Amino acid sequence: MASAEGLGTHKNPVIFLDQNYEELRAQCLASNTLFKDDRFPADASALGYRDLGPNSMRTKGILWKRPTEICANPQFILDGATRGDICQGTLSDCWLLVAISSLTLEEDLLAYVVPQNQSFQKDYAGIFHFRIWQYGDWMDVVVDDRLPTKNGNLVFVRSAEGTEFWSALLEKAYAKLNGSYEALTDGSTIEGFEDFTGGISEVYELKKAPRDLFQIIQKAVKAESLLGCSIDIRNAYEFEGVTSRKLVKGHGYSVTGAEEVVYKGQKLPLVRLRNPWGFREWTGPWSDGAPEWNFADPQVKAALLIQKEDGEFWMSYSDFIKEYSRLEICNLSPDTLSSNEQHKWNMTLLNGSWVQGSSAGGCSNYLATFWINPQFYIKLEEPDHDHNGPSNVPCCTIVVGLMQKNRRKQQRIGQALLTIGFELYKVPQEARNQTDVRLGRDFFLKNVAVDRSEYVDQREVSKRMKLPVGNYVIVLTTFEPFKNGDFCLRIFSEKAL
Repeated sequence: MASAEGLGTHKNPVIFLDQNYEELRAQCLASNTLFKDDRFPADASALGYRDLGPNSMRTKGILWKRPTEICANPQFILDGATRGDICQGTLSDCWLLVAISSLTLEEDLLAYVVPQNQSFQKDYAGIFHFRIWQYGDWMDVVVDDRLPTKNGNLVFVRSAEGTEFWSALLEKAYAKLNGSYEALTDGSTIEGFEDFTGGISEVYELKKAPRDLFQIIQKAVKAESLLGCSIDIRNAYEFEGVTSRKLVKGHGYSVTGAEEVVYKGQKLPLVRLRNPWGFREWTGPWSDGAPEWNFADPQVKAALLIQKEDGEFWMSYSDFIKEYSRLEICNLSPDTLSSNEQHKWNMTLLNGSWVQGSSAGGCSNYLATFWINPQFYIKLEEPDHDHNGPSNVPCCTIVVGLMQKNRRKQQRIGQALLTIGFELYKVPQEARNQTDVRLGRDFFLKNVAVDRSEYVDQREVSKRMKLPVGNYVIVLTTFEPFKNGDFCLRIFSEKAL
């Protein structure tokens, strides 16, 4: 692991594409010119490659303009960055906007990702920078402020007032990191959450919600975790279809609050959500103007309810788990949601590749080649503080996250997400000190995995496991053999590995 000041850490981010913000800005100020980014030029290539490709219908009439050409008095951030600064444009990247919207709830996180000392007034040079986490490293990404417009209006993200531009510029930095705006089409809110925090995520299927999920949500909001939810669709025709109570299917929402109110003598849990469109709100019980608020304490009502069409609304927790399909939570420390005791976790970060012919063996359905996959050894020596485990055996909790790298960027050349997963085995006595040796086919023919993840075609698959003290090997795989790809493995553990 890198030291606290190592390259790629929070304190010392990698300078993306060797474009140093301070140096480039100083050069522009000295020459009295506005920055033009030759690494992400304001032309068709930055927009996309297929639906937003050159000569496509959706890109006709697009002009790149600086905020100073769009409005009279542009602001980078005006009266603080808020969720109202984020209204979705024509790009299907609500998953990203939910993450950005949640980021506005956490001042320290926001101030790191969106450095606040940037302006269209003082020392303006047409250059801005943002910090985004990618595959184990924090990146400092610069962009110029030329943004795509049609008829004088921003095509993609905009603020509700139309004069604030931090969110549009952050979206551009994220597009640059991934190769184009079109590369941001469709995704999981978790991806955005992790890239703005470096955190680790957990997913809850609401049809199988644990009993204490409302308390988990409350604790997550208090712990500055980022939360998002969505409603599954059964087919493409349902995408962004609207329910009878005005919820949008297949669309990402932020969860921004969780409170209990006294209603008719009983405590009732409520959840606050936000539609990143900035409009179209829930119309059921506890919505803006709903009669239920008349039975709440007037002071509570005044504190919680803001009656305006801003995309944000309250609903009962019981309606929330009934209407929505999935909740995604990104924790800044992986133990936040499973223990009342706060303590720092250790993280191990490893990078590797699946290479056809040498290290791409597929899952354990393919035992002839499974053993050639990358194998990483871990030694769990010190049990958790609570020592709980099966049969009272001292156990260690780890959270394993396997992430495939650069697949969003590679969509341009037809590379889709791989289906990935991992399997974990207890290491035999004779191999415990041989961490540089790959276990062979015979071992896997005779031994069964202690635990395994699901196999998913998503950027990351993660799982929390509680294991007896001992030595283990994690086998990292694609579902099918002979698939090439790069990966990043993160292991969070209570004690050092």
